Amino acid sequence: MELNLEIEGMSCMHCARTVQSALESVPGVERADVSWERGKAVVEGNEVSKDRLVEAVAETEAYHIVSE
Repeated sequence: MELNLEIEGMSCMHCARTVQSALESVPGVERADVSWERGKAVVEGNEVSKDRLVEAVAETEAYHIVSE
């Protein structure tokens, strides 16, 4: 399963790494590729909950998923 996400608030590589770590902490996520330049992430995994991805990114308190 692959999800394409739009993420708000990223402005540097550190931001992208923070979001990537948050996404990869979600059960079922096998890989997350995050681009701060495009404000996008591609998440790959099995039985991944979009709600849990939204929560994980929101827990960073700096970034949030705005669309899928």
